[in-house]
Amino acid sequence: MEKYFENLNPPQIDAVSSTEGYIRVLAGAGSGKTKVLTNRYAYLVEGLGISTQNILCVTFTNKAANEMRKRIKRLLHEQSEGIYISTFHGFGVKILKEDIHHINYPKNFSIIDTEDQKTILREIYEELNLTIKFMKFKELLRKISLFKLNPKYISWLVDPTKGITFDDSMTTLDIVIRKYLYKQRKYFALDFQDILNFVMYLFDNHLDTLKKWQSRLHYIQVDEFQDCSDQQYAFVSRLAQKNNNLFVVGDPDQTIYTWRGAKPQYLINFDKNHQNVKTIILNQNYRSTPEILDLSNKIIKNNKLRIDKDLFTENPNGIQTVHFHGKNEFEETKYVISTINSYITTKSANFKDFCILYRANNVSRFIEQGLLQEDVPYVVLSGVSFFERREIKDALAYLKMVIYSDDLSFLRTVNMPKRKFGKVKLKKLKEIADGNDNTLYNTLLISDRNAFSGTDIESYIAVIEKFKKEYSKMKVSEILRDILDQSGYDILLRTEGDQDRIDNIAELLFSIQNLEHEYGEPLTLEDYLEQVSLYTDTERQEKDAVKLMTIHSAKGLEFPYVFLVGFNDGLLPNFRALKDLNKLEEERRLTYVAVTRAEKEFHMTESEGYTFQGARKIPSRFIFEIKQNIFTRIGEIDKDLLEESIKTYTNNSPQPETIMVKNSESNLYEINSFVKHPIFGKGEIKEIDDSSGTYKIYFESIDSIREINQNFKGLKIYSN
Repeated sequence: MEKYFENLNPPQIDAVSSTEGYIRVLAGAGSGKTKVLTNRYAYLVEGLGISTQNILCVTFTNKAANEMRKRIKRLLHEQSEGIYISTFHGFGVKILKEDIHHINYPKNFSIIDTEDQKTILREIYEELNLTIKFMKFKELLRKISLFKLNPKYISWLVDPTKGITFDDSMTTLDIVIRKYLYKQRKYFALDFQDILNFVMYLFDNHLDTLKKWQSRLHYIQVDEFQDCSDQQYAFVSRLAQKNNNLFVVGDPDQTIYTWRGAKPQYLINFDKNHQNVKTIILNQNYRSTPEILDLSNKIIKNNKLRIDKDLFTENPNGIQTVHFHGKNEFEETKYVISTINSYITTKSANFKDFCILYRANNVSRFIEQGLLQEDVPYVVLSGVSFFERREIKDALAYLKMVIYSDDLSFLRTVNMPKRKFGKVKLKKLKEIADGNDNTLYNTLLISDRNAFSGTDIESYIAVIEKFKKEYSKMKVSEILRDILDQSGYDILLRTEGDQDRIDNIAELLFSIQNLEHEYGEPLTLEDYLEQVSLYTDTERQEKDAVKLMTIHSAKGLEFPYVFLVGFNDGLLPNFRALKDLNKLEEERRLTYVAVTRAEKEFHMTESEGYTFQGARKIPSRFIFEIKQNIFTRIGEIDKDLLEESIKTYTNNSPQPETIMVKNSESNLYEINSFVKHPIFGKGEIKEIDDSSGTYKIYFESIDSIREINQNFKGLKIYSN
């Protein structure tokens, strides 16, 4: 079994070989946590003889799950079939596919995404004669999400004795939400939020099902545990209650999703919530230079909600990180682009080696303008997700028709391409379907189709029925290629002449072929549709171009050269966080994530000017929280701007920040002076750091050196 420990450092070996009980691994950025997770999985199988059917490994993105599955396939070869490696929601779907019949739902229920939800809302608005003046779909979906925080609604869907009722006392919002639930039940459709709600309802009301899964899962591994919500934490905790083998990996310093429910406290307090917890710290970074790690360590130390761990590396030294200050956005843009072009020439870099990060999408505006003017190729990795694009939704709807024949997929495909099956025909079909409590497609199959003469509906039915009979013998990529061809959709795209849409379909086909090759077991159409319905990853971009993205989008990625632009107070940290300690800490974690994406060089840039609100732009307070000598500053900050920045930080801070500004006149003491501190007691000044405005003092009582602000009035000359 030594192959599973090769090229691992001692803490990594400890993590891989620790198999029993509750284990917490605090894995810093770039510390090889994925290798630890995959090697430990393989060690359980080959070293301990555990069946893959008895191990669960969950993470938060399909991209991470697929990467783990691919690595484990390489390690285990023939033993890699039937493995449980997925997202939380992906594993929830597996549970429901096996056991949802216990709560009166069919196993072939469908999973709907945001666009499908909006389709349902359009139907409801039409039925109730509502317009977006009542409420925009985005806001309404948020209201529905809040409503579903109380899981009692599930009983309305699954308990035939209850059902969904309406009365005259209800508000319009109440009626819309209940109609939404009614249509969900009619379509046997679950949205993203329903999945774990349904699983927990199933566990609560069918104890035998819970015990079955607890008995099956001898070992559970959870990646990115700092991002667990209350529901996700409860989910894995219940599954682990029988065998008590829960292995969690994460980094509280990279918690950047508290706004969607993540609670880093579950990782930080893991040892308090479970007995006999073993904690392992992975703090050797394999990605970045010592200079980049020095900056990231200094930034994150200002947070209170964390477990202290300094990242270190054995990588060779690089260049100092850079802070560029421009007089305006033009100068900031010019610095970024000229640096990129220079490195292309002098360092033989490629455009794809560069990533430009920002706190919010609107910050990219001036950078994009500059890149366009200088003819620098770039791609924005944000905005509309690949799987939300019209042509991709159409293609997947055709695949769903083969398996589910659900109403949403039918409505999306029946007239794509045009088959003369317009609103009048659809309205008639809906009336018949509602009267028989049946789906639209099944109603079409059993009805007298003479009522729909003059349409091309027969050719549509023929294609769907053909693939229903043949799909189980075909690869998913073959099904997609053939059904788009035989349905006429491929010809439609080519006739429209939109090359981007044609290329996107080709990319979808290519991604399926890759997944078929890497999946670790035969990929069925059912498996693929389960996976793709839960995709939240941004699209793949392989071309040689500078990458632009938000810091949130960059989580888990790495690039040789990283620029953090728009590093101004009010942008990063966001203005909403300036008087809220918890939000400010999250903004600092975002900065930490941005810095640790860089392998070779990190540049933080900001510029003067005015915000949309008319306020003067000042540099981010995070720049001044750290020692000024650990980075190179390019561009002079005027004295008045510096003073205004310091005044702003001092007067508008939710915690006592120490602003590090050079002030040689404050040196009241000399090196080797003996001083007395009100808490630490007697100490000796070992070093004076004017750049950070601190004394480095060795204190006898704690046998350690502490950095003390030169302006701290509690420091006195020591006398016997």
